[in-house]
Amino acid sequence: MGSPAVTRTVRPLEGLHLTASGPPELTGPALEHLRLLGAGTETETETETETGTEAETETGAGAVARPGPAGPRDRGTARIALSGAGFERQDAIVRWSANPSGGMTDEATVQAATGIMAVHGRRDGAPRGLAVDYAATATGVLAVQGLLAGLLAQARGGRAARVTTSADRAGLLAVSPYLAAAGADEGEAVQPAPGGPPFTSADGVLFELETPGPGAWAAFWRALEAPFGAVRAGWRPFRFRYATACAPFPAALHTTTRTHTWRRIQAAAAACGAEVCRLRTLDERAAEHDGAAPWSLTPYGSGPRPRPGHREPAPPRPASPLDGLTVLEAGRRIQAPLAAHLLGLLGADVVRIEPPGGAPLRGIPPACSGIPSRRLALNRGKQAVEVDITSAADRRRLREMAVGADVFLHDWAPGKAAALGLDSVHLAAVNPGLVYAYTGGWAGRIPGAPTGTDFMVQARTGVGEAARPRDEPPAPSLMTLLGVLGGLLGAEAVLAGLLLRERNGGAGVRVDSSLLAAADALTAPALRRALRGQDPRRPAGFRRPLRTADGWIAPTDTCAPATAAYDLSELTTTAALAQLRAHGLSATAVTADPADLRHDRRFPGSIGRDAHGAPAVPAPWSFL
Repeated sequence: MGSPAVTRTVRPLEGLHLTASGPPELTGPALEHLRLLGAGTETETETETETGTEAETETGAGAVARPGPAGPRDRGTARIALSGAGFERQDAIVRWSANPSGGMTDEATVQAATGIMAVHGRRDGAPRGLAVDYAATATGVLAVQGLLAGLLAQARGGRAARVTTSADRAGLLAVSPYLAAAGADEGEAVQPAPGGPPFTSADGVLFELETPGPGAWAAFWRALEAPFGAVRAGWRPFRFRYATACAPFPAALHTTTRTHTWRRIQAAAAACGAEVCRLRTLDERAAEHDGAAPWSLTPYGSGPRPRPGHREPAPPRPASPLDGLTVLEAGRRIQAPLAAHLLGLLGADVVRIEPPGGAPLRGIPPACSGIPSRRLALNRGKQAVEVDITSAADRRRLREMAVGADVFLHDWAPGKAAALGLDSVHLAAVNPGLVYAYTGGWAGRIPGAPTGTDFMVQARTGVGEAARPRDEPPAPSLMTLLGVLGGLLGAEAVLAGLLLRERNGGAGVRVDSSLLAAADALTAPALRRALRGQDPRRPAGFRRPLRTADGWIAPTDTCAPATAAYDLSELTTTAALAQLRAHGLSATAVTADPADLRHDRRFPGSIGRDAHGAPAVPAPWSFL
C-alpha cells in the first residue's frame, strides 16, 4: 500500500483503534501508554481472569473487558493490534518468554532467569527479587515501541509487520551492561561485594548521597568527622556503584552518619557541595503525584519541513523501520545512550556526540579488546564524533550536523542546552522537521528536587520502598532501574514524535521524558494501592529466592506461598525443581551471575559476542 494520507493530529495515534487480549500483567502498561498516545481502547481479557483481582485492577488501562478465546496455551501470550486512520493493521505479540520451554511464566521467574535478581541482590550478597514488576513494565514499553515503529514504517512507504517481544528479552536488555562487564577480559574496578546506601541519621532518617566529585565527597565526610581511612577507602566503591550495582563502604561511614542528626547532615552537605535526599514513602509520593503522562510531545508548527540538501530515504525494510533516519545523541551514563541504542537497533544511523578525548565511560574498566565493555553494551554500532560544546565553532558545527538529522537526543543538565544555544528553539530554526528529544531527571515536576540521578530519583519517589517487601528496610536498588526504564521511555517518546511528524506533514516535534516518569511507571501499582488506603508494599518475603544445595530457585508468585513448606536446602537445584514440579508447583533456577547467561539453555542462541568479544544480547523485538 502507499503511505497513509497526511493528517493533522495532536497525538500520534489519534484516530487509530486498539484491541488487545491476554494477561493484564503483560497488556496493562502497553494499553495505558497507547491510550495516552491517542488510540481508542477496547480489550479482551482471558476468561480465567476474574474482575477485581490484583492483576486486573493494577493495569490502569481503563479497558472494557469481554470474554476472550484464550486457552491454556495462551495464558502467557498477549496480543495487541492497532488499525484505522489509513494504516494497515499493526499487530504485536507479547510473551513472558521467547522460549516456550524456558520455564519463565511470570515476573518472578523472568527476574530470576535473566539475572535481574542477581544484580539487584548484590547489595545483600545473595539474589533478591524486585518487589516491583520491572520486567513486565519494560516489556509493555517495548511493545509500544514495536507498534510505533511498525506504523512509522508504513507512514514512510513500507508495509505493516507483526512485531514480537517478550519479558525475558526485556530482562536481558536491562542487565546487558552487567553482562558485558562479566564477559570482559579484565576484572571490575571494584569487585562486587555486599554493601551500599542508604545511610541512616541519629534520628532514624534514611537518606541517599550524591557528590559531584572526590573533593565534595571528602569535604562532606570531614564535616561529619569520619575517619580519614574510611573516607579514602569509601570513595572508589561510591564512584563505581552505578557500574557494579553494589557499594561496599567501610562500616565506619555508616557509623558516622548514625552519630549526627538529619539536620546536621543536611547542613554538612549544603556546605560542601554534596546533596542528600531523604527516602520518601509511597504514601508521600501518592499524595503529591500529578498524574502526568510519562512524556510530552510538542509540535513546532504545521508546515512541511525544509531539508536543505536532504533526499527522502527509500522505503525501509520491514525489519528495520528506521532505515535512512539519522539520530544525533549527546548522552551520559545510561538513559540517553540506551534510548539511542534502541533507535539504532530499529535501523537508524546513530551518531554519538562526545567531548574531546571521548566520553568518560571510555576510561571505566573492565574492557574487551581495549574498549570498556559497558560502552559496547550501550553504544555498539554508533559512530562517535568529538564535539567541544564549550567552543562557539563546534556549536556551529553541531547545528550544521542537525540540519541533516531526524532526531537530536540529549540528557544534559537542566538549562544547559538553552545556555549553549542548542535547545529545541535553536535547532528547529535550522531544521524545522527535527524531533528534539530531552531525557532528563525530573521534567520540572518537583520543585526543589535534588540532582536527577538514578538513585536520587529512586529515593525521592518511593522506589526504595516499593522495590523491597514489608520485612526489609527501604533501599534504592543499586541496579540502575530508572536509567534503563528511562531510556526505554525516551526511545518510546522519540518514536511517537517521529510518527507524529509523519502524520503532520513533516513538522518537527519536541519530546521530553524523564527518570521521574520511569519511577512513576514502575511504582504505579503501589501508588494505586496507597491511594486506595491499602499497604502499598508487597508482603514479607515476596520474591525471595529459596536456597538449594548448589544455588537458588525462584517460584512463581502464585506458587511461592506453597513452596515455603518445602525444605530444599539439601537438594540440588535440579532435584528441587523436580520435587516442586511433582507437586504441581512452578519455579525456575536463579541465574546467580550474569556471566552464566551465555550458556543458559533457557536462552538458546540468544546471547553472542560482538566483534570486540563482548557479550551482546539480542534486539528485544522481531518483525515478521
